[in-house]
Amino acid sequence: MTALLLTAPAAAPLAVAGAYTLGGLRAGRQAAEVPTVQRPLEPVAAGGGRAAAPMPAVAPTISPARRHPRDWAGLASPLVILACGALLAADVIDDGPVSAYSGLLRADALTAWMLLVVGAVAFIACASGPAYLAGERAADRATGRTVMGVPPGHGGPPARAKSRVGGQSRAWGNYHVLVQAFLGAMCLAVVTANLGVLWVAIEATTIVTAFLVGHRRTRTSVEAAWKYVVICSAGIALAFLGTVLLYYAARQAGIAEAWALDWPTLVARADRLDPAVTRLGITLVVLGYGAKAGLVPLHAWLPDAHSQAPAPVSALMSGVLLSVAFAAILRYRVIADAALGPDFTRVLLAGIALLTLALAAALLLAQRDYKRMLAYSSMEHMSLIALAAAVGSPLALAAGLLHIAGHGLAKATAFCASGRILQLRGTSEIGRVSGLLAQSPWLGAVFGLAVVALLGFPPFSLFASELGIARSGFAAGAGLGWAMAAALLLVLIAFAALATRTARMLLGPSPAGDTAVQDSPSALWPLTVGLAACTALGIAAGPLGDLLSQAAAVLERP
Repeated sequence: MTALLLTAPAAAPLAVAGAYTLGGLRAGRQAAEVPTVQRPLEPVAAGGGRAAAPMPAVAPTISPARRHPRDWAGLASPLVILACGALLAADVIDDGPVSAYSGLLRADALTAWMLLVVGAVAFIACASGPAYLAGERAADRATGRTVMGVPPGHGGPPARAKSRVGGQSRAWGNYHVLVQAFLGAMCLAVVTANLGVLWVAIEATTIVTAFLVGHRRTRTSVEAAWKYVVICSAGIALAFLGTVLLYYAARQAGIAEAWALDWPTLVARADRLDPAVTRLGITLVVLGYGAKAGLVPLHAWLPDAHSQAPAPVSALMSGVLLSVAFAAILRYRVIADAALGPDFTRVLLAGIALLTLALAAALLLAQRDYKRMLAYSSMEHMSLIALAAAVGSPLALAAGLLHIAGHGLAKATAFCASGRILQLRGTSEIGRVSGLLAQSPWLGAVFGLAVVALLGFPPFSLFASELGIARSGFAAGAGLGWAMAAALLLVLIAFAALATRTARMLLGPSPAGDTAVQDSPSALWPLTVGLAACTALGIAAGPLGDLLSQAAAVLERP
């Protein structure tokens, strides 16, 4: 049973991806057999000449606006991830960490917490997918292969059939497959105890999401995808070098080859590691995985990728990909503190956190695009989590993990709502979006509440987590107290920028000519669930309280 619970979170999304692929191949063969309609012959030329050749065959069109049942099949994997996370949480709270496959896969309280976060955010994103994809079809921006429910070349006007079959249809046809592979890679990164497998899983997320970022194959999206690949590959290369150095230090310390990258073994024998090699390796790992977490200096990919990816994918990238990468940093931090003492990682993480927060606040002040605004907000929140890790007290770690969950839920809701706003208004410029509450009250209310949650207002969980981070920082000593004071000032600047721009979008009259829009329940209920979960975490942790405390204990300095 333990092996099944540890394997299913990564295996279930891959199985769903395989089912989408097989369904696409089967429907592709069926589409090839669909009869085509011949256009009538052109009139006979004057003087009795030969009739013109028949025009090319035209495939019959199918309305792109309807939701397809296959779109909902992707909900299976988030439900499996949530179920496995809940069952593993019950096991580790009662019996401690569990493992399988000779320790290759392992679950402790931190693993269970991250699985619950990944499953919850993935549920919001996958449940929002059908309505988002239906809007893309209705706007003639997507048809898809039959994994999207529409055979190739059957999605729109004949004049555009060729371009769709050759470009957009394939990109959107692979959407579900890539999203499920993305979930599988993130879950593998969470459940593995081997630092080498962790690196492979995080690298796999880069490869998969690059195709999702560039799905529209426009100049802007392809540029964002290449920027994402280049910067994150540079970061992953640094993380690989750091992992190799840590492996070398472990072998020099007498740890067997099979266990030289095993996280529990390295934590238990960290005092034997060479300090100089470990210091260099940990620095490279923090910089490398920090690139995936949106921390400076390798952060530049984040706003471009999040602004060009489909809204549900942006929700996954901002809501959990950044957090999964930072969870890897938290694992390495335990090894570093045991080998080098707490001061090294405290200075390193606090410095990176303040630099990231300062940059995010400055860019939010000058931001004119609401999807990029949400991306820079992700940098702000990841820097707060890094600051909590720098403090390292039980309260700070628990608050940081709670912040990971609250940020994931709120940011997934905000990004999915922003995708609907983009479809409604046709622009991502803040200055061209006003009166959203007047035109679409429910959508405006959901987006506004999601931003309110990100601003840290009660009763949302980010209020409790930010309060806990601030309290722990001021209680940690003069050095971290000053760092926390500077961080709060920067957070206040980011708060003002985010609140001002969101109010400009929500308030005021609807633009002339825009009629009121009634959003369908299928587009709103996933966002409502996300806000409700974020509120529930802010009011009372309930049964998750013990899991959160034990997850913080896993990360405490030895």
